[in-house]
Parts: sequence; structure tokens; C-alpha cells
Amino acid sequence: MILCDTNIFIEIYRDGLDIIQTVKSIGQHNIAVSDVTCAELLYGARNKKELQTIRKDLNKLTVLPIDTDVSTMAVELVEKYALSHKLSLPDALIASTAIIHNIELYTLNLKDFSFLDKLKLFTVK
Repeated sequence: MILCDTNIFIEIYRDGLDIIQTVKSIGQHNIAVSDVTCAELLYGARNKKELQTIRKDLNKLTVLPIDTDVSTMAVELVEKYALSHKLSLPDALIASTAIIHNIELYTLNLKDFSFLDKLKLFTVK
């Protein structure tokens, strides 16, 4: 299972062929998203049709909720890294989801996460 960051889906919706190919090689059944990514994608919809398309796509994926463990770890990460590395709350929640579920995070913003030693980042092979 691979947790995909919001920016991966944005690139898919922009027809980013390299990202689309990588996600296809991972396989839809191996893709997970955080509740945060769901919310960010739905928030970014430009109209009702796009909103419906995003919802339909998300319904095909494993959505990992923000539970107590994820929330607690996110708070710890924010406390430790918000000042030094500008870690945002959404990124802390996404990273915590990957860490708690012991899965890799696929993101295009490596600098936003590379300092988190417990986080495993997915790299395209």
C-alpha cells in the first residue's frame, strides 16, 4: 500500500503522464489516501461536475481516517517541526497517516517531508 499526497492527484487531473504511469504501475488496489487529501481535493473542485468526479475517484480508493493515533502523532510532529521546518498541519496529518500505517508516502514535495526520519518516502524506480 502507498499513501498518495494531494499533489499526486492534482498532477493526475492535469494529465501528468509520468505520474499517471507511476500510479498505474502501483495499482489502484495499492493506493491509499488520507482524509486530509480527500478534503483538499474536494475543496479545490472548481464546480459541481468536478466535485462529483473527484468524489467518484476517491470512492475507488482506500481512505485512511484521521484517528486518535494519527492525530496524536501529527500534534507531536507539529510541535517538533513547525518552527524549524515550517511543517504545516495538513502535511503533519498526511505524514502521520503514513507513519502510523507503516506505508510509504508518494509525494512531489519531498522537501516538505524529507526531514521526518520515521517517514518512508516512495521513490519511482
